[in-house]
Amino acid sequence: MEPTGTIVFATVGVTNFGFDVFSAAVPLPPMEEDAERRHTDGVSVNFNAQFVDDGGEEVAFVSERGGAAGLFRCRPGPEQRAEPLPTVEGSLFHDRPTVRGGRLYFVSAHEQPPAPFRSWAAVYATEIGSKETVRVSPPGVVDMSPAVSDSGELVAVASYGDRPWAFDFRVLETEVAVFRAADPARRVVVVGRGGWPTWHGEGTVFFHRVADDGWWSVFRVDVSPETLEPTGGERRVTPPGLHCFTPAAVGRGGGGRWIAVATRRKGRAQRHVELFDLETESFSPLTERLNPELHHYNPFFSPSGDRVGYHRFRGAGARGDSVVPYLQPVQSPVSSLRMLRVYGTFPSFSPDAAHLAMNGDFFKTPGVTILRSDGAKRWVLTREPNLFYTSWSPAESGVIFTSMGPIFETTKATVRIARLEFDAGELTTGRDEVAATLKVLTRPEAGNDAFPAVSPCGKWVVFRIYLVRPDGSGLRRVHVAGPAGSAAADRERINHVCFSPDSRWLLFTANFGGVMAEPISAPNQFQPYGDLYVCRLDGSGLVRLTCNAYENGTPAWGPASSPAAGLESLSLGPGAGDESLGEFDEPLWLTCDV
Repeated sequence: MEPTGTIVFATVGVTNFGFDVFSAAVPLPPMEEDAERRHTDGVSVNFNAQFVDDGGEEVAFVSERGGAAGLFRCRPGPEQRAEPLPTVEGSLFHDRPTVRGGRLYFVSAHEQPPAPFRSWAAVYATEIGSKETVRVSPPGVVDMSPAVSDSGELVAVASYGDRPWAFDFRVLETEVAVFRAADPARRVVVVGRGGWPTWHGEGTVFFHRVADDGWWSVFRVDVSPETLEPTGGERRVTPPGLHCFTPAAVGRGGGGRWIAVATRRKGRAQRHVELFDLETESFSPLTERLNPELHHYNPFFSPSGDRVGYHRFRGAGARGDSVVPYLQPVQSPVSSLRMLRVYGTFPSFSPDAAHLAMNGDFFKTPGVTILRSDGAKRWVLTREPNLFYTSWSPAESGVIFTSMGPIFETTKATVRIARLEFDAGELTTGRDEVAATLKVLTRPEAGNDAFPAVSPCGKWVVFRIYLVRPDGSGLRRVHVAGPAGSAAADRERINHVCFSPDSRWLLFTANFGGVMAEPISAPNQFQPYGDLYVCRLDGSGLVRLTCNAYENGTPAWGPASSPAAGLESLSLGPGAGDESLGEFDEPLWLTCDV
């Protein structure tokens, strides 16, 4: 019997991004207000684009508009309309689309590896006319960040090869491999350490990596058009003193004296796209002249080299989605499970499933809020800082339990259990706040009181990935990745465990699937390997529920629907939300104090 119900969970950042794809003329014209052009339609989150190779202004890009990362095409104009590209039905993750000669190259993650702790990412190609899709990456090989030469004959990838994931999640231990599109099995590793390749003509590959001096930098390697073997050593292109990553080069005939790079400089918090002159070895600002206070990501050139594209927050007041939805439906790989992304953390269902309690982001919006289960209305219960985790009392509609103390600390930190009490009758549309009293239940000397979850049947308590009966008997570990004593079992990192409503399944976050994309290419993700899984109480029946480049976690499992909950009224369209679109962080681990 398949698991059933409604799962709500948090994802770091993505609902705040508000990305659209833009491009700017190269070089910038004197009238800078006319220099930038928007290529996508303002619906959802749109990113990681490339110009379609027909010489026009159409781009292929990734969008979250369908509840998962899908591929679309769109062109500028007053009647913008994004059209889906033919990809892999049922895949929860697509990335880095490139169209060459009627063929679409992209990353997908629909084929499960034979063992845990391997990324599901691989490169595929679809003939747009016939919609026939083939795997380009050899079986068992993990590839990401594909780049296709202007002719469409050569492909470069950042690759783990057939190696298992090394548990790297900031600077990935990938190599750069190149191969002919007509013969992908015969590949040549041209760089032992690097990522995000881009073709300059048919004989040069630029890529990024962290140099020995600690700065992210762009390098180049020249390859033989006949053998694809390197014709010389790697050469550093960008200097130390600033971070340069996600390079883009002009592909046509190797023309163009510029490459485009995203940069982070000392004294500047924003990520900007700059042009680097290969002849004079000097930088020219691009996006800083247009939108100095916004981050800009992952540049790409038009086929002729006269425009540079990128994605950024579409801007306050711009046409398109303008709020962060309180609840966002996402695609579920299990038809009997409904999945909703919440704007908040640590959600929990009320006894009648009509409401959700949750925390904010702990820094900008601390405290506890309550949300109607259809996402239409939110109330602030308390703005008390240092509260994390919520557990709604199953017997009292006006009582929520929470943890009180530092959240990102060691187990030696003091964390106490507290009780929030309020009048549930005050959850009405005419008010935005509800008064609550906070009572601390545990003593400071008790130490770190973690957040266990009780099964609805009352027979089990789960914490981390251990089960125990309420009387303390029957303690056992649920082995998921491998049997007791195995290397796989020792590598498990499992958190945020809770029960299904029928007490037959466990829901949790885990590191089984590695990372899906290069973390440096996106805003901050604390642990981008975090995805949601379910399994039975004996560890069998493992199913991956989320598959993306973000950190997913702090889930709760409620009923499929109920008259009180109003879950049926949710849709993929815009709804109630928070006016914090565009508020997100750069990778917190990226520093200029090198």
